[in-house]
Amino acid sequence: MNFSPEIEERLARLQEKYEAMGQDMPSYLDGLLHADFLTYWDYIHLDTLLSLQNPKTPFPDEKIFICYHQITELYFKLVLHECEQITAAQPLTAAFFTARLKRINRYFGALTQSFEIMVDGMEKEQFLNFRMSLLPASGFQSGQYRMIEIYATDLVNLVVKDKRDELKNATIEDQFEYLYWKFGATELSTGKKTLTLKQFEKKYAKIFIELAKASTGHNFYALYNQFKSASKATPELEHELRQLDVNVNVNWPLSHYKSAVRYLNREPEEIKATGGTNWQKYLPPRFQKRIFYPSLWSAEEIENWGKAWVDSVLKEG
Repeated sequence: MNFSPEIEERLARLQEKYEAMGQDMPSYLDGLLHADFLTYWDYIHLDTLLSLQNPKTPFPDEKIFICYHQITELYFKLVLHECEQITAAQPLTAAFFTARLKRINRYFGALTQSFEIMVDGMEKEQFLNFRMSLLPASGFQSGQYRMIEIYATDLVNLVVKDKRDELKNATIEDQFEYLYWKFGATELSTGKKTLTLKQFEKKYAKIFIELAKASTGHNFYALYNQFKSASKATPELEHELRQLDVNVNVNWPLSHYKSAVRYLNREPEEIKATGGTNWQKYLPPRFQKRIFYPSLWSAEEIENWGKAWVDSVLKEG
């Protein structure tokens, strides 16, 4: 059999590859001969993936709840994949930074648009029944989401609003004690941590603190400021950072707020979220004013952060 020059060239490259590894190429070729053809379902482990939905109750809509949260975590995994690429790039260019931010913004855009599945995709009575079997678990306990926040900005920008100035030069450990989300899972009457928060900190606190330390000088805001100082920040880069700020700190929490209003808002007293999280204060962007990139926004924009979005949802409700 005569091989084309293209095949011969590839065989020669394979020979070089396996010789460099100290391996025998014919053995690898035998392996190719015996191997089965790859299938779609094997490649993505479809059977395993579809076996991971295990409702705790007989209510049919619980499966929707589980599937959507799993989809969300897969998107978060994609976002973290891009975060790791940005912070590891050597050298990092404005073009690469911008391109990866665009990917992240697409992921969050898809998540926000799809959240109507949670807002209108379940029967309210089913949800209010099966949610009681999930205690104290809560979507609040998404470790991947907290990691995305840490990659995005200086940790002090995640500190509860009235402590940011005081803790501006504090240690990572001290700032960590006052992160905004902790106050969303603290009992208002006693100031005690809920079990949801205790579980979450036990599993992730060390990981979050280590990531925050590793990200000092390498998170997105720090990287942007380095580009700015070197006169390498582009309008496109600033646009994507602003969009990320809105996506993560306004659109995404507001989607949850809209869902909470639909399922948990009941006169004369709102229903507590799973895990006892204080969703009325925790979710609305205008209360927390979490802003990853404050220098990219005007004083007026910061003052009115998220207000228009929340007002529109309250009118709809």
